[in-house]
Amino acid sequence: MKVRLLIGISLLAFLVSCEQRADIVIPTPAEKTVLVYFAADNNLAQYVQLDIDEMKQSMEEHPLSVSQHLLLYKDTGGEAELIELVNRNGQVIEKVVKTYPDRNSVGVEEMSEVFNDVFNNPAYEAESYGLVYWSHGEGWIPYPLPSTRWIGQDSSFGDNRMNLSEFKQVLDAAPHFDYILFDACFMQSIEVSYELRAYADYFIASPTETPVTGAPYDAILPYMFGNGRAADLAKAYYEAYAELYIPGYMMSSMNEPWSMGAAICVVEVAGLEGLAGATYEALQALEAPANCRALREQAFDYDKRSKSSNLYIGYYDLVDVMQVLLTEDAYATWKQAYDAAVPYYKTTDSNYSSSAGIFSMTGTHGVTQYLPSAPGVEACEAYHTLDWYDAAGISALGW
Repeated sequence: MKVRLLIGISLLAFLVSCEQRADIVIPTPAEKTVLVYFAADNNLAQYVQLDIDEMKQSMEEHPLSVSQHLLLYKDTGGEAELIELVNRNGQVIEKVVKTYPDRNSVGVEEMSEVFNDVFNNPAYEAESYGLVYWSHGEGWIPYPLPSTRWIGQDSSFGDNRMNLSEFKQVLDAAPHFDYILFDACFMQSIEVSYELRAYADYFIASPTETPVTGAPYDAILPYMFGNGRAADLAKAYYEAYAELYIPGYMMSSMNEPWSMGAAICVVEVAGLEGLAGATYEALQALEAPANCRALREQAFDYDKRSKSSNLYIGYYDLVDVMQVLLTEDAYATWKQAYDAAVPYYKTTDSNYSSSAGIFSMTGTHGVTQYLPSAPGVEACEAYHTLDWYDAAGISALGW
């Protein structure tokens, strides 16, 4: 009798426990978390709030769901902030999540701290993630070869830049991203995309200088929260600037709406290994090493800075380079692999260079390839350390 009573009590306790557990809500990951990283302690600082205001305007018109989080890290000099844009009764407010002392926001330790505060915070755990890197940019070139911009610039405590290798260190501890959007100049290079291929599904960037006002966030924000919508995001980016574009018009003031054109391109990581393999195969079939000087003269160069300037790098159109190097049949085969890796590219007829003014973009294809001024130069030696150099068989070009 006592045994039956104990069993009955235990069963009742079990049933009560199950009923209580049924009332417990187990937290589930949010739909998407997006971080916009404003490394703007430099001469772009004045444009940060303009872009934030565009985001707020978009959120007021198209509110995010409760399972979508938009966080902004903002360093314009002095104290930095991590904020979340939150819609409260139809008004978008800047909710401060954390403040940071004056710092070098392109340092590995500092950026890693911000990434940890976002991506390791249970409140922002999500099924997918997006990242926008906002600053100056200079592709893959490591600092200081020569003294240009690279990925991000911070003027606190000297002139600091983030190298591609350092950015990879930060990304190693981050979640995998649906996309990385570089709101910075010269970042749509094959070297950058291939080096970062393990960290995102899509890379969205410009092969040339970007409008100083930054991306049109009021137009692109809704697409920043859709998975696999990189091409739609880029299309919204392009159309916003194309609508304002005035052919040949040189703006007299940066306070005007940007009317000098823009270019934007999407690289899909799923196609990169195929492109690397096709490039390797095509280059190994060349009968002789390439003449770098001839290539630089024939391929389109997105870098319009003076070649005598220590700021000049040279960003050559990858498709042009391969078209010059290959036979018609070999190029046609290679181009199929390129098209599979580049689902979207659009540019207005002309773009703007801060060094050369308005220049034609006719015949461009959206992704750049480095070409050295001569084999053996310091930047050329640094190039040998990149994944693209080996995977694409660049040594066949003779440098």
